Amino acid sequence: MTGNTRIPPAEITGVYGAVLKRVTRRMLGDVPEALGVMWHNRPVLRFSMGIGRRAARWNRCDESLKAYAHMAVAALVGCSFCLDLGYFQAYHAGLDVAKAREVPRWRESEVFTPLERDVMAYAEAMSQTPPAVTDELSARLLDRLGAPALVELTAFAALANQFARANIALGIRAQGLAASCGLAPLPSRAGSRA
Repeated sequence: MTGNTRIPPAEITGVYGAVLKRVTRRMLGDVPEALGVMWHNRPVLRFSMGIGRRAARWNRCDESLKAYAHMAVAALVGCSFCLDLGYFQAYHAGLDVAKAREVPRWRESEVFTPLERDVMAYAEAMSQTPPAVTDELSARLLDRLGAPALVELTAFAALANQFARANIALGIRAQGLAASCGLAPLPSRAGSRA
């Protein structure tokens, strides 16, 4: 789905633009519209990409748990681009795509462990306004993950919120990244209007 952004994508030009397009094509198979939208303000683009790269190097929390948290935030907030990208990334990282596919309807799905359910509940609770994280949920996660992993999971879900909410505000939508890998479509979030 293209052509629906609230700010028309700019033409990505220059040496930096050429390198960025080449790297993006290698990573995603295409240059998403989001890159053209963000090209209007390169310092913001560089900051967003830099923080994303740094967060990808964090290693105290299991990658699958972070992927489920990211997609749970995206499903709750309604960022189709984030869901598409998260599903695509799960596939390319060798994560369980059958589980990743079920994240939008995780409460009804039977594929998740109690820990995975707590992680997604935590990510959703963080995403509420005001946040709805409970002491009980935090204590269970602290007991099962340890402090370093819980801090990382929290920061990761917070970043997912930042990116998802910015994408929605800018009108950035899914671009078929997961479909380009032959992945089955994601189910709609239970109770959603989609």
